[in-house]
Amino acid sequence: MTSILKADTIQDTDGNNIINENSNTITIGASGDTTNIIGTLQNNGAAVGGVNTPIFRAYKTGNQSISSSTAVKVAWGGETFDTDNAFASDKFTVPSGKGGKYLIHAHVRKSTTSENLTLIYIYVNGSAKGYVRRTTKSENSNQITNIVDLSAGDYVEIYVYDDGGSAGILSSVDNYSYFTGYRLIE
Repeated sequence: MTSILKADTIQDTDGNNIINENSNTITIGASGDTTNIIGTLQNNGAAVGGVNTPIFRAYKTGNQSISSSTAVKVAWGGETFDTDNAFASDKFTVPSGKGGKYLIHAHVRKSTTSENLTLIYIYVNGSAKGYVRRTTKSENSNQITNIVDLSAGDYVEIYVYDDGGSAGILSSVDNYSYFTGYRLIE
């Protein structure tokens, strides 16, 4: 036997609306109420909320020479984590079904402290999408953070440019050179 309960409003014993339906809009609770959901809240069959994945972090495992006056792709030798196995060949590739806005961050440390211009770039699909410049002397590190729109199959890489008179060295000392990113919940 099946029962159907029809009501536009359900109230508690004090007469406060708990559930109200008006013009195909269902309101649960009132301002200031706490609503606990047991189970999974869904929107058209998909879970509401989410997690910031994929997320990855790669780091340098060895020093890398960089030519003077040339943008050089940074080689990353190790990974701290990579939830979707989307980081390989020194780049992050957006997995199928995981497009959206991503926070991308990279930090590089040079082993030289001569006064010269250093640029760090975020490349998407082979083109620069943002850079930060710094004239270094006693400070030998540089970092960049940006939010980029990415689609499935897009890839992100980090490049460094150094205008010093001779080749520089990106350092792997103390895990200071790293590349990380994650999808933002929209």
